[in-house]
Amino acid sequence: MAMTTSPMRKVSLRNLAAHKVRLLLTVLSVVLGTAFVAGSFVFTDTLQRTFDSIVDSEATGVDVRVSAVEQHSSGVPLAAADTIRGVDGVRAVAPYAGGPIVVLDSAGKPMQNGGAPSFGSSFLPPDQQLGEPVEFVAGTPPEQAGQIALNDSAANRAGLAVGDQTQVLTRDGPIDVTVSGIYALENDAGGYVEALFTDAQARQLFTDGNHVGYIDVAGSGVSPDVLRDRIAAALPDTKVQTGTEVSEEAKDEITQALSFINYFLLAFGAIALLVGTFIIYNTFSMIVAQRLRELALLRAIGAGRTQIGRSVAFEALIIGVIGSALGLAAGVGLAYGLRSLLNAFDLGLPGGALQVAPRTIVVALVLGVLVTVVSAYAPARRASKVPPVAAMREESVSTGDTLKVRTLIGVAAAVGGVIALFAGSQSTGGGAAATVGLGALGLVLAVLLAAPALSRPVVGALGAVFARPFGPVGRLARTNAIRNPKRTAATAFALTLGLMLVSLIGVLGASAKSSVNALVDTGVEADFVLTPFEVSDPHWGLGVQAKAAEASEGVDGVEQAVRMHPVMVAINDEDATGTAFSESPDAVLEYEMKEGSASVTGNDMLVAESEAAKYGWKLGTPVTMVSRDGESVTTTVTGIYADNQLLGSWVVSGEVYDEVTPQNMGFIVGVLIKATPGADLATMAADLATATDPFGAVQVQDREQFKGSQAQQIDTLLAVLYGLLALAVVIAILGIVNTLALSVVERRREIGMLRAVGMQRVQVRRTIYIESVLIAVFGALVGVLLGVVFGWGFVQTLADQGLDRIAVPWGQVVAMLIGSGVVGVLAALWPAARAARTKPLEAIADV
Repeated sequence: MAMTTSPMRKVSLRNLAAHKVRLLLTVLSVVLGTAFVAGSFVFTDTLQRTFDSIVDSEATGVDVRVSAVEQHSSGVPLAAADTIRGVDGVRAVAPYAGGPIVVLDSAGKPMQNGGAPSFGSSFLPPDQQLGEPVEFVAGTPPEQAGQIALNDSAANRAGLAVGDQTQVLTRDGPIDVTVSGIYALENDAGGYVEALFTDAQARQLFTDGNHVGYIDVAGSGVSPDVLRDRIAAALPDTKVQTGTEVSEEAKDEITQALSFINYFLLAFGAIALLVGTFIIYNTFSMIVAQRLRELALLRAIGAGRTQIGRSVAFEALIIGVIGSALGLAAGVGLAYGLRSLLNAFDLGLPGGALQVAPRTIVVALVLGVLVTVVSAYAPARRASKVPPVAAMREESVSTGDTLKVRTLIGVAAAVGGVIALFAGSQSTGGGAAATVGLGALGLVLAVLLAAPALSRPVVGALGAVFARPFGPVGRLARTNAIRNPKRTAATAFALTLGLMLVSLIGVLGASAKSSVNALVDTGVEADFVLTPFEVSDPHWGLGVQAKAAEASEGVDGVEQAVRMHPVMVAINDEDATGTAFSESPDAVLEYEMKEGSASVTGNDMLVAESEAAKYGWKLGTPVTMVSRDGESVTTTVTGIYADNQLLGSWVVSGEVYDEVTPQNMGFIVGVLIKATPGADLATMAADLATATDPFGAVQVQDREQFKGSQAQQIDTLLAVLYGLLALAVVIAILGIVNTLALSVVERRREIGMLRAVGMQRVQVRRTIYIESVLIAVFGALVGVLLGVVFGWGFVQTLADQGLDRIAVPWGQVVAMLIGSGVVGVLAALWPAARAARTKPLEAIADV
């Protein structure tokens, strides 16, 4: 007679309750994976909601906004304000002028904004403001040139109060200011800085005198849509939007920007879930193996195959629900901790309550439960197929099944993976990277399938080396590690994935630093480089101030000081970005000319070889550039150079740059300084620092220091990546703990027999330690090998992006292998202690 479903559920629940440690370890792997996914959603949803609130408040009271069609142009003609005032239905007009600044704090140091905007803008009197009037918490608005009002978070960070004097750095140079007031912002980002100037001074600092950034309009007795259409008809060459359209456009841009962060975090969440999946699968496989006799007994008294399978799946469902629910809660905490951590690094993230959207709850629960149930499906199916009589025999607990078929499939996947990896590495670009990724996937699948067969010879060889000094104990540990290759491979694979990714990122990082160093060593002939302190962004940053560049030119020993600018124009109706130099760069940069002259003056244009081939440009070809303001300048190709990351796609002179760049958008990326022959470089460095010090946000670096600063940026990015990958490694370590603990349970009778014939507790512990080390080192070896190979493949596809050197961080590789052995010992501490406490007689009598 078939048993009812209810008794089987009771059996499942009692089995879970009877193995609390096993339940805890399995639930923990689900918690860690789902927590990262849930935390990613909560973190980005919170940022999204806060930024949306900022955008909504910024456009409050605005019915229509008039701006330039092209970004990075001079802006909207100031005369347009008079035209707008004449449009029927217009009640008020508010022109806006603003631009990037750096505020010096109370100690006279540039205030760090952590990547958040730092702006100066015009303050309009309350009767001209369209939204809610600015709320001042101290002092008064700026009333004359030389006065500013700061938002309260910026004032607190800078240690400035009403009446304090400081300086504000602009692209034209520093200006002395007095803090006249401090005002409140409803949504104030951690690093956000906005200094309010008088309208007249803002226009002087941030515009060319004839344009403003945009013009906000409030209507009366007419809908925003109608008012928009009327203004658009009066100003056909401008971009006219309603306040709602402005907000929606800004929200879409924010969503797109945050999507990268979300995908980035979710990718690591997926890695954590993937690693957790193998742990869960391994756990349920071992649970089923240990319970075969119990399940066979249930079959013998009437339980059907379906009921047995459902029983195991039901346990997985419970574990998935519990783990996902706890993971969701942990994800909220993770998001809070992540935001606090990033704010501690002054990344300028806005505050606000954490947002837990219904989508986050559904995704976390469904994903966690689905992963757990799917992971348990194969063991549950296998359990349901074991014949009752066979399962009751002691030998049925062994693996027994052949590895031949899966090994052959793994070999086939490896061959396909190697072919794809090699093919993709022979070219560059997105398609090549995708091919390498496909090859990497094939090799990962190959390792997953063939790892059991691979583990026997590799672990056997490792055991012959590492276990030999421990005599019989070492031989026993080696035997334990290889006698169940599927379990060993599944346990090691979690660590393999983690260290594969760590090695891959390590190779990419080492190759990037090696490529940068080679580029500077072979391409930069300048003795010094002037760079801005902040991470320069043409949209927000100051770059190197023009007056600082001028000051460097007058220092004794300076033969040439070449300014480097980004150029943004349209060529053939397509946006194009190149580089401009204030004078020919051949004295400060080394580059190979293929044709023509290296000199660039007047309307000359130098073009990279690949760019010339792309557009069919040759020496003498005229190229018309159209500025953001619509001004046309025709240049002539006078030289073609070998592709060079320092020069970019094409190069024009400082004269062309001045013609195509709006006055208020000028930007100096850096200044390359060549010393006169025989100059004392140490003295010259000190003199350059002294000359540029009054301008606040400029640093003087020699070539080695410049390379070090670039390497530091790479190291910072790598630290973030390693920090996120640490979660996958932690899960893998827990997987080893889990597997060893379950292995101790599985071999309880065996351990009892060994204890009965004289094995001491310390020898039991040592056996578990050695077994764990062998498994961990096997997983690390495979992971490091895969990571290095994949890193090589991806670096090859990035050669056109400047990564033309392949470097393997051998020190890191060795450290990971040694660390894996340490991890093996640490992971085995608790299982080994548990095994050593096994009582011989009770274990032998256990059935």
